[in-house]
Amino acid sequence: MYMLTEAERIVRIPPSELNEDIEKVIDALTWDSFEGKIGEDKDVTVLIRNVRPVGPGRIVHGDGAVYQTVKYEQVVFKLKDNEIIKGVVAEILKFGAFVTFGPLDGLLHISQVMDDRVDIDESNQRLVGKESGKSLSVGDIVKARVISIDLNEKNPQDSKIGLTMRQPGLGKIQWLEEEQKNKMLKPEEEVKGKKPEEEHKGKQSKGGA
Repeated sequence: MYMLTEAERIVRIPPSELNEDIEKVIDALTWDSFEGKIGEDKDVTVLIRNVRPVGPGRIVHGDGAVYQTVKYEQVVFKLKDNEIIKGVVAEILKFGAFVTFGPLDGLLHISQVMDDRVDIDESNQRLVGKESGKSLSVGDIVKARVISIDLNEKNPQDSKIGLTMRQPGLGKIQWLEEEQKNKMLKPEEEVKGKKPEEEHKGKQSKGGA
């Protein structure tokens, strides 16, 4: 989920940029250093704003650069085990589907797509249920649960995140909408499907009450 927090870090201002507009330099260095990166709390920094220096910078002997403490507001994406996410299918492969949610991608292994044997239609970028006929394609919106997290701090896009849709209330949004619609129609169909003698008994019981 997304959260707005405040952070305090140190940026290195190289000697070649000390004669530039220092506020713009600090802004740019902060964005380059921390935006899109994984922080100390294992969250991904999505957006940085309102960067401001804190106190004077510190010069390290023999370096020539200035090390400046900065404070800034940041929008972070924090992922938790067992969290339910909503994402878009980005790619279909032989072993499953990659789902994009927030700034990350998760793997929906072929065994975790549905309660059915799944055939792979790689040329058309689809996964198809052998018995149910349900299909999952690139661009489909899904609800899935996070079942494993292994974040790559150097490159968040290379993180390994496992997903499942084999639980109640999870799956392709279209499947869930159809299931809900069928549940609403079922009581009405049961009433219509009653045998004449069942209806007669129902009327008698009402009349005798």
